[in-house]
Amino acid sequence: MTSDTPSRGAITFTWLVLALTVLLLVWGAVRYGISLDIQQRFWSDIFARFGGPMTFRFFLQPTMAAIAAIHDGVKDAREGHKSFFWSAWLHPSEQPGRLREGLISTARIMLLGISMDVIYQFKELDVFHPAEAAVIAILLAVVPYFIFRWIIEWITRWWIHQGRSVQ
Repeated sequence: MTSDTPSRGAITFTWLVLALTVLLLVWGAVRYGISLDIQQRFWSDIFARFGGPMTFRFFLQPTMAAIAAIHDGVKDAREGHKSFFWSAWLHPSEQPGRLREGLISTARIMLLGISMDVIYQFKELDVFHPAEAAVIAILLAVVPYFIFRWIIEWITRWWIHQGRSVQ
C-alpha cells in the first residue's frame, strides 16, 4: 500500500458517511414528501441559514473543502490527470476512481456539515428535516471541493508548464 492508497478505515468511513447521506435524503423524502410546498419550505430554510447563528460554517466547510482540494488538485496536475469534471466527460473509464477519491477526501467534511446542520435545526427550528441536513452538507462540502480541485489542478498545471518553458 502506498501513502496515496486510502486505508481500509478511510474507505469504510467514507461508505458510512455516504450511506448516512443517502439515508437522510430518503428519510426526508419519505417523511415530508416531495411537493411544491415542501420544496418552497426547503429552499426557504436553506437560504435562512445564511444570516442566522452558526453562519461561520459557511466559511469553515468550504475552507476545509479547499484544503482537501489543494492536495488532490496538485496531485492531479503532477500525474497529468484532468480534473474530475473533464474526466467524467472525456474519460468515463476513470470516473469511478476519481469520484471515489473525491468522496474519501470530503467524507469528514460531509460528516461535520451534517452534524452542524443537525445542531442548527434543533437549536433554531425545533424540528429536524433530514434531507436539508444532507443537501446543505453537500452544498458546503462536496460542491466547493470539486470546484477548488479543478481550480488548483488548473493553476498547478499552468505553474508546471511555466517552469518547463523557462528552462
